[in-house]
Amino acid sequence: MPFALVALAVGAFGIGTAEFVMMGVLPQAAAELGVSIPTAGNLISGYALGVVVGAPALTLLGARLSRKTMLVLTMSMFTAGNALFALAPSAGVGVFFRFLTGLPHGAFFGAGAVVAATMAGPGNRAKAVSMMFMGLTLANVVGVPLGTLLGQQFGWRATFAVVSVIGVAGVAAIARLVPDQGRPVAGQAAVLEQLAAFRSPQVWLALAIVTFGLGGTFAVLSYLTPILTDVSGYSPTGVTLLLALAGLGMTAGNFLGGRIADKAVMPGVYAALVGVAAVLGLFTFTSGNKVAAAVTVFAIGAVGFMVAPIMQALVMDKAGGAPSLVSAALQSAFNIANSIGAYAGGLVIASGLGLLAPNLVGVALAAIGIALAATLGTMDRKKRPEVAQPEPVPAVVRPLPQPVPA
Repeated sequence: MPFALVALAVGAFGIGTAEFVMMGVLPQAAAELGVSIPTAGNLISGYALGVVVGAPALTLLGARLSRKTMLVLTMSMFTAGNALFALAPSAGVGVFFRFLTGLPHGAFFGAGAVVAATMAGPGNRAKAVSMMFMGLTLANVVGVPLGTLLGQQFGWRATFAVVSVIGVAGVAAIARLVPDQGRPVAGQAAVLEQLAAFRSPQVWLALAIVTFGLGGTFAVLSYLTPILTDVSGYSPTGVTLLLALAGLGMTAGNFLGGRIADKAVMPGVYAALVGVAAVLGLFTFTSGNKVAAAVTVFAIGAVGFMVAPIMQALVMDKAGGAPSLVSAALQSAFNIANSIGAYAGGLVIASGLGLLAPNLVGVALAAIGIALAATLGTMDRKKRPEVAQPEPVPAVVRPLPQPVPA
């Protein structure tokens, strides 16, 4: 099992690097493609749009494929998309290739999460899923900084050429190490059963919790660089190191969240969301001090990404017999959270409220997530059947011993 999880983590590492390194090499890509920075930003949003569209679509199209086959195919699509993007002749074509690259993102994580949980068995599912997602968080610690440095030295195309090589390694590792779980058989979730999972209001609530809860984290992370330079007083080099520190926090939070989820899912959801609100609010006061800001940046990464494995475990519980589509939809929710957080944070900055205003937006979004989690908890308690109290067993009255006649 550990080797199979390593294979999934390699794929997740490649995907995480491809998604986030674009932010680091955006100036180089804009300059070479002859567009402005805001226009080049479409290379980021194009990928996110691909994730949102591709997660449910590819999961449904591959509903009758074995999950191992699905993993190999989606990783192959990801690899081809990055190779094509590295050769893009213009920004417009580049956005299209980034969209194609994002399509398999959610389907890969949806199938991978189910495979990891199935191999681990009860009591260790969330821990196994967090090990796969460890590749995604390590991408922010290793992949993104090194990819950014590579792009600065040799150009952004070199960065995505290397990402495509990582994709090839992921395909090979999955094909070699992940056990074949067979094709879906009668009685397993088919297309209609996958869609039927969305009739549950608990599933929609869980996805909404991710959207708003993680939206609060992204509201701050999207503008972390200007906050650290203009408010905390860090140099650009120092900011690069702090972004790696945030990645370490994400890795620690992902690790801890997987273990919390295996013990108690809903208490873990409450704890993570309250932690997000508290740390984002605290950053408003600590951002003016370099040391305190660095500690808080680590904490933001930790509590923010503690949510991911906990919510993965939660939606898989709510999905019943159709976990693949709901797990893929969770990836769409993550990217919608990214978009909502970045948009709301930018809105308050543009309105003149200052660089620290996204912190308050993050607190507000996390508070909405807490309220939604409380609603979900209430629904679960009402749905839970009451345990019937056993009727008292009447005492057996034994006759007194009679005297034996002489």
